[in-house]
Amino acid sequence: MKPTLKPGLTHRLAYKVPENKTVPYTYPESPLIAAMPKVFATGYMIVLMEWTCTELLAPHLDPGEGSLGVHVDVSHLAATPPGMTVTVDAECAEVVGQRVVFKVKAHDGIDLIGEGRHERFVVVWDKFNARVAAKTAKAGELQMANSR
Repeated sequence: MKPTLKPGLTHRLAYKVPENKTVPYTYPESPLIAAMPKVFATGYMIVLMEWTCTELLAPHLDPGEGSLGVHVDVSHLAATPPGMTVTVDAECAEVVGQRVVFKVKAHDGIDLIGEGRHERFVVVWDKFNARVAAKTAKAGELQMANSR
């Protein structure tokens, strides 16, 4: 991670909400979820906030580095129907080693729809991917052992 990443840096991302980012599309196999109103889903709002934070981070990472979301503390305050544009503002609030804390807010042009805190951890992708591959292999071994 470059020393250019400092508290106070900001980034904004705007996104027009399509119908497939509404609540019924999150788990259509659940009749209860599928029957819910077609409004921007909380999970998608959170990932949009993460996207904004990753864009803020990107120019400050070294080659081969990326970041992973490790904590979310966000309120979803208002419903947004498809077709509206949600704008997310992220501000780097704190950098402690590889951990980066952001303040995030989302607005749909009428209401503040979400706000809170998000933390990301900067990783070296090769090392992270090796750990995931090892876990996948172990899970496969466990599955084979349990099926005997």
